[in-house]
Amino acid sequence: MEPTRCHTAQGGEGAPGGFGGGQVLKPYDRFIRTHLRFYGYFRDQKTGREETAMSLGDPSRQHPKASTVGNTGPGWQRGPGHKPNPPRVVEQTPHQGRPAPSTQPRRSPGKSKALFSLPAPRWPVECEVIQETIEHIEWVPPEPEPFCPPMGPEQAPDTLGEEQGTVVYHTSPVLQGSCFTCARVGGAPGPLSSPAAPLKGPQDTTLLFESRFESGNLQKVIKVGPYEYVLTLRPDLYTAKHTQWFYFRVQNTRREPLYRFTIANMAKPKSLYGQGLRPLLYSQQDARSHGIGWRRVGTDVRYYRGSAGEPPVFRLSWTVRFPHDGDTCFFAACYPYTYSDLQRYLRALVADPARSRYCAVQALCHSLAGNTVYLLTITGPGSVAGKRVVVASARVHPGESGSSWAMRGFLNFLLSAHVDARLLRRLFVFKVVPMLNPDGVVVGNSRCSLAGRDPNRAYGTALPGSFPGVWHLRAMVQRVLVEREVVLYCDFHGHSRKNNVFMYGCDAGGDGARTRLRQRVFPLMLSKNAPDKFSFASCKFQVQKNKEGTGRVSMWRLGVSHSYTLEVAFSGSTLGGRSSHFSVEDLESLGRLLCDTLLDFCDPAPAKLQQCLAEADALLRRQMGREPGSGGSWSDVSPSELESSTSGSDSSVSDGIPDDFHSPDRPAEPCRRKWLQRRRARNALHRTNRSHTSIPAGTRRHPVLPGVQSGGGIAREKPRASSSVTFPRATGAGNGHRARVGEVPGADSVLALPRAPEAGNGHCTTMGRRQLDSGTSAGTHRQSPVRPCHRGATSDYSRDPAVGAISGPSWQRGGRRPRDKARPLTVPAVASRCCACARQ
Repeated sequence: MEPTRCHTAQGGEGAPGGFGGGQVLKPYDRFIRTHLRFYGYFRDQKTGREETAMSLGDPSRQHPKASTVGNTGPGWQRGPGHKPNPPRVVEQTPHQGRPAPSTQPRRSPGKSKALFSLPAPRWPVECEVIQETIEHIEWVPPEPEPFCPPMGPEQAPDTLGEEQGTVVYHTSPVLQGSCFTCARVGGAPGPLSSPAAPLKGPQDTTLLFESRFESGNLQKVIKVGPYEYVLTLRPDLYTAKHTQWFYFRVQNTRREPLYRFTIANMAKPKSLYGQGLRPLLYSQQDARSHGIGWRRVGTDVRYYRGSAGEPPVFRLSWTVRFPHDGDTCFFAACYPYTYSDLQRYLRALVADPARSRYCAVQALCHSLAGNTVYLLTITGPGSVAGKRVVVASARVHPGESGSSWAMRGFLNFLLSAHVDARLLRRLFVFKVVPMLNPDGVVVGNSRCSLAGRDPNRAYGTALPGSFPGVWHLRAMVQRVLVEREVVLYCDFHGHSRKNNVFMYGCDAGGDGARTRLRQRVFPLMLSKNAPDKFSFASCKFQVQKNKEGTGRVSMWRLGVSHSYTLEVAFSGSTLGGRSSHFSVEDLESLGRLLCDTLLDFCDPAPAKLQQCLAEADALLRRQMGREPGSGGSWSDVSPSELESSTSGSDSSVSDGIPDDFHSPDRPAEPCRRKWLQRRRARNALHRTNRSHTSIPAGTRRHPVLPGVQSGGGIAREKPRASSSVTFPRATGAGNGHRARVGEVPGADSVLALPRAPEAGNGHCTTMGRRQLDSGTSAGTHRQSPVRPCHRGATSDYSRDPAVGAISGPSWQRGGRRPRDKARPLTVPAVASRCCACARQ
């Protein structure tokens, strides 16, 4: 029976595996195609126009083995100015930072799908997920929403347990100490459980709670009064801490009563809830009938310590009246922005012919659960020669949803028809990762990914399988820096303990005064463009040791001179005469203001830069108590003298690499493969491994010169190492054959091998890889065929009277190699040649 042939593997013109523009290209064809397209080859099949190659760190331009994960379809490899084709749906193998081959059937070249399809979110198999689709309308309040008057500290009530109330909602928690194993669309298989207690009748006023949807994280609810509930948040998945974000649903509401909700396990000792921050409420009836979306609610908002245990836990309590009877309402810490919201935004972006001309959407990589980490490349049509690069990322911490709204405003402005947006696209290439931690967003984590660690402390680790998003982002920036300058890196975050918007920069104190002042210019310009939102006084530039693994410091170490973290408060602004919460419109405006500041910062006219440098210098001198214009160098001033600690999060100190991502037979620190190490490190590793190899008692271990017979002789070459491993030889054996060792780790060592019976045939023997059996005293060798050398070569074969004259050792002619026991013989473990060959 004739085997089945794959016609697409021919790689011909027009074939799916060749250069005809099919969906899947062979690795070599894809490699050649991307390079040829860079120089103007391969025009668009439909329009005949020349395709624009993706540039500057684009995964499609990299070698297949070094590239990040992206769609290989031709539409997704074209640059801005062309309408992209829909992406492939890629299934992800758990615990891998790379995709498996596509499971979709191939389509003929030039045939595209009618709609932009995106895969559904993938959940860990431990998570139950309801089938309802949760969507909210966008709404901006007509007036700014003021802060709640601070109520002061409240005395902690007695610990409330199940014996003091009734459990009305309880989801099965993930077992302590467990780790992520696999994921699937829809979460846990099988029928869903019923975590909420059923109502006893129409008169039952018990609220019905639910949070088994995207970004929800409610674990347990206890009813302790007719209208009072104590809530317990689920910690970040596969951890026992990080409870800050909350998002849940309530049903069966009553309009008249005053409800009190108390979250009993908040993690941070300080919070903006103690300074006037109020929770968010969404009413479905108001959304349908009045078009009202998320709004700030709550009175008597208190944040206080709840228990004296270790670690201490804190409580958030507030009272609220619902707007309607029998309504379905949602509570959240900040405006939710889920992974599905991002996918809907990208679908609308690709469907818009005007905006999609300037934006190419690709897959940077895939998360642990298999969710796509999207990469957007935005620039104007035409050549990218001379363009610098701006890199932006957001949502590495899933509970900081305000950063996603600021990122959406950033993208909306860049893709608009505004004159400044056109100028930015003409000057720069923007690489944007809008959601670095999609897994954490999907499951409702506050800070961690499914690795159970903070990804923003993992930029310095070489673990793409554990933290694929941040690892591939860092690798992309490295590739970009090889080709072009990265003028700015900005990582969008949210802050739960400080009002306003501010930045963290990088000032290590070792540079000159002007360089250190330039670190402060961009935030200072942003504070001038957004005086009612951005606080330059709250900005910090000290590089602390526990922040070395953050994206800001990691990119700065790579060579990005201006690397910042943009912190957006969960609450709002106290600047410019306002004391109110941020709305969605306020958050989105930050993206536009950031673009304006970028144009000011890169203005070729030096007036703005010189003015900001002088102003930053005056501010620092005033802070140090020096007179402006007094002179002196800033190089001798430590950053710790200029400012206090950055007052970071409670996870500033990294928890280290997750134990479940270590192989049990490998050390905790990841090590590179031997053939990728330097020779010195490889040799040292080999010597360490040999030191643990079992060597028979009574054998000698001392320096032996290569080429010197153990019973005497001349040295044919200088020794390259001073250590050797000796093996016993048989009684009466003469001079043995010199072996030529092939590629082995630790080639600078000397290894003593058992001798063969004597012979003299003028041949050298090349030996293959050698394995040492620690349980025996013999070496196992794989011999390659004997090759002839010079006729005059001195033979190391000897003559054994008991065997007679032979043309080679008996073990090369099919016999068993004798085990020598008399005295050791050393041969060099480096590639050596016979005497006659060496003289030539």
